[in-house]
Amino acid sequence: MHQNFDHQINLNHGAERCLSGVEFLSCSTSIDDNILTKLTEACKSIKELKLFIELEKNNHGFVKLIEVQRRLFNIDIARHSYENETFCKILENSLIKHSSTVQHCKITRRPSTKFLSSFVNLKKLELGCNKQIITSWNCLDNLTFPSLKILKSSSVPIETLTSIIKNTNGLLSEIKIDYISHDEISNRNLIQAIYQNCQNIKYLKLLIRNRNILELETLLINCQHLNGLFIIVNDYDKRDWDKLFEILTKSSSTNLFKFKFYSHGLPRLESLKYFFDRWRGRQPMLLQIISDKIIDLKIIERYKAEGIVERYDYAYWWRKRNFDDFEWF
Repeated sequence: MHQNFDHQINLNHGAERCLSGVEFLSCSTSIDDNILTKLTEACKSIKELKLFIELEKNNHGFVKLIEVQRRLFNIDIARHSYENETFCKILENSLIKHSSTVQHCKITRRPSTKFLSSFVNLKKLELGCNKQIITSWNCLDNLTFPSLKILKSSSVPIETLTSIIKNTNGLLSEIKIDYISHDEISNRNLIQAIYQNCQNIKYLKLLIRNRNILELETLLINCQHLNGLFIIVNDYDKRDWDKLFEILTKSSSTNLFKFKFYSHGLPRLESLKYFFDRWRGRQPMLLQIISDKIIDLKIIERYKAEGIVERYDYAYWWRKRNFDDFEWF
């Protein structure tokens, strides 16, 4: 529901009964008082709530709307600036009432409070947005998420993510880390946190610095359930593709056969041959490469014909296919 929505809502018996069954609501937090009041009166069964916080004229009546819901499961707060801290604090604190039922929370900006710590049954947490915004998220440091299974982040400091991973209960099965540059030490600490605390992980996307390739080997050995691996190659590292491919072929479990590589550069053809030759005899791999360089696909076609590569996809980085990060074809 857009912030400029100004139609009157008349709650006759039929309309009220219809609205009473609404389970998903998406709207601006600056909608008109009359509309919000009617929604609050009629909608008490919302399970998924998505709010767009505006720069001004945010309606404090949303606290009441949140309060009257019976069982709120999914929360999505889209915030495009760090203005209106007072409103955000009030809104976040109102969500604590649903601490035992919320299982999925998505927020685009650093929260104003530690309200996330109340979500003891949280299973999926999505943080940040696809913009390089340098800000601290230390309000999440040392928070515990005992039921967390999926963690997705974008432009969130690595130190915060490392802290979150350390404070889970070993249930994480999917981790996706995007749009955040970090040094080799932070990268090493992150990888160590994953293989020490996430032995049930199935899907992983992260940047791996060249000096931490051996840490990747430990991760592959410890995380035997890993099924799909998406590696972001750092442009500032001199990538040792041969070493990376050696570790992937030597230490990957039999469950791991899905790979994605995002890199502005590409491995030499000899390195690709080395990778495919050493993969011979294993489950045929699913391979996707995203780069701004042109690759000779004949070599991949050759190994596909031999049954070493089951399927592959290559895309320029600015023309990425409509695949999710953990979707292979």
